[in-house]
Amino acid sequence: MKLATVGQISKVSGVRREDVYRILPKLEKMGLAEKLLGKPSKIRATPVEEALSVLIKHEEDTARERVSNLKAKTETFLKYFARTPNLEVEEKAHFALLSKRESILARMLTMMKSAEKEIDIVFSRSQIMQFIHTFGEELQKTIKKGVRIRIVSELTEYEDSLPRVLEDRLSPGDSVDLRHTNLKSSHYMISDSKEALISTTTEGNMAEHPCLWTNSGSLVGVFQGDFENLWHNAISWKSIETTAVPEKVVRFMEQLRPTNHLIFVYDSPEAKYNVLFNYLKVGLDNGEAAVYVATDESPDQIREAMKRFGIKVKKYEETSALHIFGYEDVYIIDGKFSMPTTMNIWNKLYNEALKQGFMGLRVTGEMACFFKHNLVRELIEYEKTLHKVLDIPMIAICAYNANILNKSKDPINLYSELARAHGTVLFTGIDNKLGRMEIRGL
Repeated sequence: MKLATVGQISKVSGVRREDVYRILPKLEKMGLAEKLLGKPSKIRATPVEEALSVLIKHEEDTARERVSNLKAKTETFLKYFARTPNLEVEEKAHFALLSKRESILARMLTMMKSAEKEIDIVFSRSQIMQFIHTFGEELQKTIKKGVRIRIVSELTEYEDSLPRVLEDRLSPGDSVDLRHTNLKSSHYMISDSKEALISTTTEGNMAEHPCLWTNSGSLVGVFQGDFENLWHNAISWKSIETTAVPEKVVRFMEQLRPTNHLIFVYDSPEAKYNVLFNYLKVGLDNGEAAVYVATDESPDQIREAMKRFGIKVKKYEETSALHIFGYEDVYIIDGKFSMPTTMNIWNKLYNEALKQGFMGLRVTGEMACFFKHNLVRELIEYEKTLHKVLDIPMIAICAYNANILNKSKDPINLYSELARAHGTVLFTGIDNKLGRMEIRGL
């Protein structure tokens, strides 16, 4: 790094001191120089290769002709620069207030290039996305030279795409680690515990507001300690699995209303339990009656699973609030499917629930039995009819095993027909990697 006072710059360059002061703000704005706080003030020149990159990009934005001319003169400029006296002085603790976006981004780039062991970052999710987009190539180079990157960001209640972006753009393996917390800390970036870039606000986008850069050991140490505290109390994104699902399901289930007809596609028992059991539990807690029609498992197996889930099965069955049937009792009776028979069963269950003082009825059925008995066409007709004539003010979720759907003769068209035969909401099953559930509108 080259450091010099205004007087030294004036003497070496032959430019009057007044002109140096006039020119410096322009150089700072372009990211080519930094003014260090202290007495006397010193100017740090951006390394020549980086300065040229910044200058070239700036010129590209304003005039492509100037960029062409600048590239042609680059070699001459480097030769001239190599002949200038060495102004480097011993660097101790310094501070620099960077107010321009170009200067902030240039400093981030320098910190990544100089890092040898570790970069620690506390940013919002949107800032991290911008950071990856802006410095994707340089981050890959940083990782390849063995630098570890630790990131702390805020939690999100929705599907978190950030881990996937990190993997897709950086292919980090164990070199990049992400953790989540309730982010109330300042936003900053630390390189090798030697220098820190600290944002003056947590608002807005990356490099949008002034930042303080420092290599002061005491101040960097304060922020490094803050980071370690955040890091050890944060939650790894890898550990946020199905625990996030019930909360989302409950919030959604509470919004369902009578005559809603939904399709739910699951690919694991855990996904099925998380959605369907929460769905029934919300109704039971609200004074509604509930019906579960089992296919994948026997009614007794469903009872045991509900008990493990925390539903008081015995209590609800004794009061007729909960009914658990096998598919032979509702859908395919004596090996045959009769749409009028099934519809009559739903009407009867609904009327009985009202007579017994329940607020309503919500039902769910596993539809794999129709595939087991080769009744796919009948299934589609049943779903279409149910959706059109569901004047029974009950809530219905039809549950489909994704593995069975995928093994059908034409899974894409089948899936499309089933989706159209239901309401405006589709649940897709658990994500095998993240263990999260996704809710989509059709």
